[in-house]
Parts: sequence; structure tokens; C-alpha cells
Amino acid sequence: MDGGVTVSYFEWVQNRLGYYWTEERVNRRADRAMKQAFDNVYATAEKYGVNMRIAAYIVALDKVASTLKLRGSF
Repeated sequence: MDGGVTVSYFEWVQNRLGYYWTEERVNRRADRAMKQAFDNVYATAEKYGVNMRIAAYIVALDKVASTLKLRGSF
């Protein structure tokens, strides 16, 4: 995994809110986010007995479905 999209999000937040984070803080946050993402995908792969690619799809679709449900879309 690479944290490019995650770090871009951090930059967007900083620009939007006028924050400034040190490179060290950004790296810590990105590292934590990547580890959490891996752990979620790995646990899903184990739970459903699928490979990591399919598990990543399951995690992503679950996030979308949860958000839509929370917003009352279905």
C-alpha cells in the first residue's frame, strides 16, 4: 500500500482549515491509517475466507453501504 491518497487528504484538510502539520506528524498519521486499513482488510479476508483483493472490495463496499444507510438512502 502507499499512502498517497491519504496524504493528499491530509493536505486538503490542512489547506481547508488553515492547519500546518509537520512532516513527522503527517507520516505518523499516514502510517497509522495504512496499518488500520491493512488490519481491516486482513481481518475481512480471514472472516470470509477470501483473498486480500476481494477483502478490500468487501471493506470498501461495506463503507459505502454503511454511509448510505446512515444518511437514510436505503
